[in-house]
Amino acid sequence: MELIILGEKIEVVIERKKNKNVYLRFIDEYTLQITCNSFISKHQIEKIIKQNETSITKMYLQKKKERSDSKYFKYLGKNYTPIYESNNSEIRFTTDTIYAKNEKSLQKFYHAECFRIFQNELERILPCFTNIPKFTLKVRTMKTRWGVNNFGSHTITLNSELLKKDLDLIDYVIIHELCHFYEPNHSPSFWRHVEEFYPKYKDARKRLRG
Repeated sequence: MELIILGEKIEVVIERKKNKNVYLRFIDEYTLQITCNSFISKHQIEKIIKQNETSITKMYLQKKKERSDSKYFKYLGKNYTPIYESNNSEIRFTTDTIYAKNEKSLQKFYHAECFRIFQNELERILPCFTNIPKFTLKVRTMKTRWGVNNFGSHTITLNSELLKKDLDLIDYVIIHELCHFYEPNHSPSFWRHVEEFYPKYKDARKRLRG
């Protein structure tokens, strides 16, 4: 079975299991997998595809974006093509290329840069605030949040994925988390604090979601 999405031919693979529900997912940008039970006919599957046309298109675009992003090394809002050279002992940037010894050394560089840049921006922003308690900065990968302020342990954790964003968006997340020392929730009072230090915070939120 095949379908056309935005002019591209997509193969539909049907996997039959003892499922009560029907599940749709893209294995890659050219293959849609439908998992269903043995009693669902081809006609019913075609009807399900038609009913979920909008969602399937969104899933397709997301998978295509993931494939495109995986080709690049994303760093501070820019895409760089990685070039690996076995005799290269240092990370080196050009306009649109980053040179490294291998993928492992590139990932090591990435994680080191998270701490370096996040700490530098935090030290630059912190003097603008008053009455902020001493806290620890941590970095880890998070799926649903860009930052977390654990008020109880005085710890701010930033998502390592932030390093892929523009520097001003990193600053917004840092300011956001620092403001939680004033207001632990997202009340109107909290957003007034954020706006004081980052007037275009609504734009930043939209860009982060995008």
